[in-house]
Amino acid sequence: MFGLTPLGVIHTAISLIAVAAGLIALIRDKEISPRNTLGKVYVITTVLVCLTGFGIFQHGGFGKPHALGVITLVVLAVAYVAGYTKLYGRASPYIETVSYSATFLFHLIPGITETTTRLPLGAPLLPNADAPALQAASAVLGVLFLIGAALQVRRLRARLGAAAS
Repeated sequence: MFGLTPLGVIHTAISLIAVAAGLIALIRDKEISPRNTLGKVYVITTVLVCLTGFGIFQHGGFGKPHALGVITLVVLAVAYVAGYTKLYGRASPYIETVSYSATFLFHLIPGITETTTRLPLGAPLLPNADAPALQAASAVLGVLFLIGAALQVRRLRARLGAAAS
């Protein structure tokens, strides 16, 4: 199906759950938090997406998608440490929130890449992952992430400032 291996199908299904959970959390809560059910679903499925992705080798050996999986797991660990310890001091809530949002961006980039280079079947929108239109889309996602992260930091600053008063 869509040129995917059985592992690829499982990986894609899990990633769709992660993206849906992350999107709903960002819309509903303005952040992804592992302290609620939606956030837990997001974190668990994101870890599973990374782990299943390590078994997919469409273009030979270890590549950019695998590196992104490693980076995602590291950023998840940083977010977890920031949320459950005071290792980062007063920056902890900011690091936690922005890190979880960064992992959402990390889902979107390969998601758009895979979708536009595979669909529609037989005549994909883009010829390959190096297409200029795909690079532009990734840049737009990066800018949207920066805007969203700035809004999250502003919201946190207001909330934490009010709590300190």
